Amino acid sequence: MKSFKLRSLSLLCALAVLPARAEIVVTDVGGTRVRLAAPAKRIVSLAPHITELVYAAGAGERLVGNVEYGDFPPAAARLAKIGGYSRLDLEAIVALKPDLVLGWQSGNLPAAVARLRALGFTVHLSQSNRIEDIAGELEQIGKLAGTEAAASAAAAAFRQRYARLAARYSRRPSVDVFYQIWKQPLMTINGQQIISDAIRLCGGRNVFAALPILAPTVTVEAVIAANPEVIVASGMGDSRPEWLDDWRRWTTLAAVAGDNLYFVPPELIQRHTPRILDGTEQLCAHLEAARAKRGK
Repeated sequence: MKSFKLRSLSLLCALAVLPARAEIVVTDVGGTRVRLAAPAKRIVSLAPHITELVYAAGAGERLVGNVEYGDFPPAAARLAKIGGYSRLDLEAIVALKPDLVLGWQSGNLPAAVARLRALGFTVHLSQSNRIEDIAGELEQIGKLAGTEAAASAAAAAFRQRYARLAARYSRRPSVDVFYQIWKQPLMTINGQQIISDAIRLCGGRNVFAALPILAPTVTVEAVIAANPEVIVASGMGDSRPEWLDDWRRWTTLAAVAGDNLYFVPPELIQRHTPRILDGTEQLCAHLEAARAKRGK
């Protein structure tokens, strides 16, 4: 009995000197201090790219809720759905009892985010407007989920690949680029959007960079006046959109005269995830092709 008491006392003493896990505190893109007593074990993602980031940060097993079109990696398809990023099903989120909700500042409705916080949920908002921001987001997710080692490794690999692309392409001769998101309405991106950062990395110039809205609507006449040397379209899926070739009727456009109408799959260039470097590499190759045609 005495021996048992001594062992118990020794165990209690050992536990007493173990350092307590510190509270996790990060500041999100909206300036909110996000606090967790311990790494999140039940995470709900409010955007497709966030779902992908969580997996990339080594925390995919902690995801319990996912939005529509959150389809990468394939394991994400098996998660419970909580609506679309712009039309969240709050009841479904509540039912999942998450200890962390990861939201998208420019994509999720502010009212929905405010309601989740009012219900007592911890919500962390993110927003990557520059490609380099993605590495930091991986690290923040890793800190919140307790997967710092995997997230740090992913962030380091991302930064290294980004640096290699920048070294190869960013100082190449400039190419005027019109990036087309959609046909009707005719939509593009301004200089604050992450795709515009990809264009810059490739040595290109977004002809509508000065517009004040992230995804503005423009006119055909405005595109003709800007006279881009390259037109890049994304569309909705893996296939080149038919409407990209509609520009061929405007034979005075430099992009048409040079046969510089290109496609990059949207999931590789429009999602704020590590795969954006795959799309950026394709974009850079297209701009290189356009440069090679000069003077021919």
